[in-house]
Amino acid sequence: MGKRCAYLTMDDISDFVSDADLSIAPMAELGWEVEMVPWRRDVDWSDYDLVYICTPWDYQEDVAAFLDVLEAVEHSSAQLVNSVELVRWNLEKTYLSELEMRGADIVPSLFFDRFDADRVAACFDAHNTGKVVLKPVVGANSDHIFVVTDPLTDEVVDELRQTYERRPFFVQPFIDSVQSEGEYSLFFFSGGYSHAILKKPRAGDFRSQEEHGADILSIEAPEALVETARHVLGVVNPRPVYVRADFVRGRGERFLLMELELIEPALYFRTDPGSASRFARALTRAAA
Repeated sequence: MGKRCAYLTMDDISDFVSDADLSIAPMAELGWEVEMVPWRRDVDWSDYDLVYICTPWDYQEDVAAFLDVLEAVEHSSAQLVNSVELVRWNLEKTYLSELEMRGADIVPSLFFDRFDADRVAACFDAHNTGKVVLKPVVGANSDHIFVVTDPLTDEVVDELRQTYERRPFFVQPFIDSVQSEGEYSLFFFSGGYSHAILKKPRAGDFRSQEEHGADILSIEAPEALVETARHVLGVVNPRPVYVRADFVRGRGERFLLMELELIEPALYFRTDPGSASRFARALTRAAA
């Protein structure tokens, strides 16, 4: 009997683009039987040897329930990747401040527990810019993100208050290169660099997901960017089995970390012919 691996997903993924299935054949070559399992399903996780947090892209709708599922996996005989310890740390974007304290260059970020129009307005001066981005501390798929300019109008303030009155959020300067150049994503498996893409938002947009019309380009990442990513990952503990690191080019040509995704990132196997096999080997090593 082969080893069994559950790929955690959602009940209906038809609104999203995923190529996770490209890793099933490489997994089979290594002796794995893969099954797509919606995370809300009642499952005996001990029926599996390995559980990979694949495409549960609706978890932010009920974070507590999602974490309960991951805890149940960790308390079963199955191996969870990435670990619930990493998931809990990565769940709130406040991890960016921790990485900055450990020496990583991040997009400057100011965090708030509650909405206050005056404090948000002060972010323009604090970031030395006329345009900022507001994002929820817990979020995904570019949901509840706002790009606003100075000064804030009463209409914008009302909309922000409705969104963030009961939701912690953070404020970053809008990085122009997101639109002019794009956002870089680098992928690492078991600490080793695998491949990279450039996500270019469609004209007039800033969102980098293909569901929002962004172009996804396979690229050879600049060596300086790869080394920057290695430095960031070097201060993350424990080491993740898989990670997507998103960067943008800031002032002075520095690459700044936008996000470090350790939970359920799309891994874009279709952009690199060897990436799915590298991923399968990483999962197999984690299970061992």
